Amino acid sequence: MEKISIDHIDRKILGELQRDASRSLADVATAVGLSSSPCWKRIRRLEDANYIRERVAILDRDLLDLGVTVFVAVKTSQHQDSWLTDFAAAISAIPEVVEFYRMSGEVDYLLKVVCKDIADYDRIYKRLIKSNSIFDVSSSFAMEQIKCTTHLPL
Repeated sequence: MEKISIDHIDRKILGELQRDASRSLADVATAVGLSSSPCWKRIRRLEDANYIRERVAILDRDLLDLGVTVFVAVKTSQHQDSWLTDFAAAISAIPEVVEFYRMSGEVDYLLKVVCKDIADYDRIYKRLIKSNSIFDVSSSFAMEQIKCTTHLPL
């Protein structure tokens, strides 16, 4: 997909939608200084160009009894494309893994897991280690969430 150029009004629109995508078109348009029709055209253009990938509701993890965050560092001695394809498919199938990165440095992969409690994480851990040949798994439990945002700096 070809990258389009965006201006300061597009960035304002993105900022407004990033804060609350459920706002009415009229509210967003007023906030960025446009009428509804040109604002809608800009939003559609931003969606078509994948600047806006999706609109979601951010849920309260504590109310859903998912108060434990675990960062899982994975090391492997396997670096073949086929191994990564299988590993990525296995990890992607675990719904509690909410983020999954291939890393540089000492750790090969980093996963962010949200779960109910330690016993729940143990169930996920056992599923993880069955998924593929892994050299080492290290789990770190978050003690306190100090900052968590979906807002990108615009």
